[in-house]
Amino acid sequence: MDDASIDPPLSGICAGFESGQWRTRQLAKRLFDDVIDFALSYSERQEFNSDTGVAMVGRAMRKIYTSEKYARRGEFGELLLHVALREVFKTETALSKIYFKDGANETVKGFDAVHIVDNGTGLELWLGEVKFYSRLSGAIRDVVAELHDHIESDYLRGEFLAVEGKIDRSWKHAPKLLSMIHEDVSLDEIFDNITIPVLLTYDSPAVAARVAGISGNPGSSNDTREAYRTAFEEEVRKGWTSFVAAGLPSRVRIRLILVPLHLKKALVDALDERLKLWQEVTA
Repeated sequence: MDDASIDPPLSGICAGFESGQWRTRQLAKRLFDDVIDFALSYSERQEFNSDTGVAMVGRAMRKIYTSEKYARRGEFGELLLHVALREVFKTETALSKIYFKDGANETVKGFDAVHIVDNGTGLELWLGEVKFYSRLSGAIRDVVAELHDHIESDYLRGEFLAVEGKIDRSWKHAPKLLSMIHEDVSLDEIFDNITIPVLLTYDSPAVAARVAGISGNPGSSNDTREAYRTAFEEEVRKGWTSFVAAGLPSRVRIRLILVPLHLKKALVDALDERLKLWQEVTA
C-alpha cells in the first residue's frame, strides 16, 4: 500500500504468501539479486561482465560480513532498505556505504543509505535510516532518536564531508551532488532537497494471522485475501500513527516505509544461509 496524501507519506510492503507460508526464502533471494549495486562502488559495477562476474559477486558477498554471530547485525536491514528504495522509489545509489568498510565484520557509521532521485530539474538526496527489528515499538523509539541526532548541523556537515570523499568522480551525477552538498551551500537550501526514508520492520500480527489462516484452510478464498489486505493496511496505518506520535523533526521530508515480517529470525537465518552459500561458491 502507498499513501502520499499524509505527512509523512506512508508505504507498506509485504513479501506475499506461497503454499501456505510467508515468502521468507523468496524475499531472501530477491534481496541478494541487488548485492552488486549494494556492496560495490560505481566504478567496480561498470566492470561487471561474464568474465568478472563470479569474482565480483564473491567480493560483494564478503563485504557484507563473514561472522558466525549474525543475529544482531544490521547489514541485512541496509540491504532491505537499498532494495526498497531502488524498486519502489526508483532511486539511484550515490555511494555504497558497505563498500567502505575497513574489515568484513566492521560497521560503518552514518546514514544507512545514500541515494539520489533525478527529478529532471535537479537532484533529491535520499539519506536512509533503517531499523531491522522484530518489535515496532523499539524500532520507532530508536529511529526517532537517531532522526533528531542526524539532522543536527554538525552531524550533517560531517556526513556530507564523508560523502564528498567517497563519491566516485566517474559517476555522471557526481559534479551536481558535490555542488549541492558543498560547505558553502546553506543547510537551509540543502534541506529543501533532502528526503529521509525510514524503513522499519517488525514481526507482524496481521502476517502471523494470515499464515495461520492459510495453514488451517489451504484453499482459502479471495475473501480471506481481502481480509488480510484490510488487516495489513490497518496495522500499517496504526504503525504510522505511533511513529508520528513519537515526535518527528520538522526540518526535513521524511517518508515512512513499514515492512511487516512473519518472523524476523527466520528471514535473518534464510539470508545468512544464502550469504554463506554464495561465499563458499565464490571462494
